[in-house]
Amino acid sequence: MKPGGLGVAYLQLAASMALVGANVAVAKLLAEALPIPMIAFLRCVLAVLLLWPLARLLEPVARPSGDVLRNLAWQALFGTVIYNAGLLAGLRLTSALEGGLVLASLPAVVALGSAFWLRERLARPQWIAVLLAAFGMAAMTFARSAGDAAGSMLGNALIFGGVVGEALYVLLARRISGRVGVITASLWMQIFSALMLAPFALPDIGSIAALADPGLAGLLVFHSVTASVLCLLLWYAGLQRVGAGIAGIFTAFLPATAALVAVVILREAFTASHAIGFALMMLSVLIATWPRRGSA
Repeated sequence: MKPGGLGVAYLQLAASMALVGANVAVAKLLAEALPIPMIAFLRCVLAVLLLWPLARLLEPVARPSGDVLRNLAWQALFGTVIYNAGLLAGLRLTSALEGGLVLASLPAVVALGSAFWLRERLARPQWIAVLLAAFGMAAMTFARSAGDAAGSMLGNALIFGGVVGEALYVLLARRISGRVGVITASLWMQIFSALMLAPFALPDIGSIAALADPGLAGLLVFHSVTASVLCLLLWYAGLQRVGAGIAGIFTAFLPATAALVAVVILREAFTASHAIGFALMMLSVLIATWPRRGSA
């Protein structure tokens, strides 16, 4: 492979995770202005409108089989509904900075799920990553009890609940890997998610009047396009040139970007306790995703 091609793949992977991190701050701003079910519902509807023509153009195959659709419905429940409910509800209570750091625990939670649900044997570095993630969460919790942080323990707990939902989505996705195209799978997930969210969102349909504000409407469109479509396309484009083991390292851009946007754009305070938690979480992500000798 040409070095230039590898560099493009690295940029695609980094951009994908950076957009995920930036969306933590965007989600916080949206959660302060719109009901949580409505945000998630509109995000899914917009994603369907974008993914439908892409799937028809790039993956014109028959509808997935019944067992694949059932698996995608479960993925929608955990990876879209529960994840977004936990993230958006938590960001109403805690800071975007701490929310991003909590999200960085995802690789460690996936590792634990692999061990206890899929019965996979974890290597020593993965157990170290789990411990580092736990210490990073503890550093933020202890700092708050000492009055050194502006977040919320309940808010962080809600976001961590969203992380558990996202981890279950990742584990469920392994069951249908290679059986359905990425865009097609994402399209059906967004369809199922919209159907699940509709009963909770439609009673507050009047709240969409807030979208008359061009700034708020722009944030919602940015949130949907980047978090549900563009991040996916960038990530899998990068995976075509870089192995999954190397690609996992780029998830470190998620907490880093979330922290940067929270401090620079939202003017949130970055304390010494945050620095400790940030360092521990970044180490956790890197150790959990760093390719091991003999791995694919």
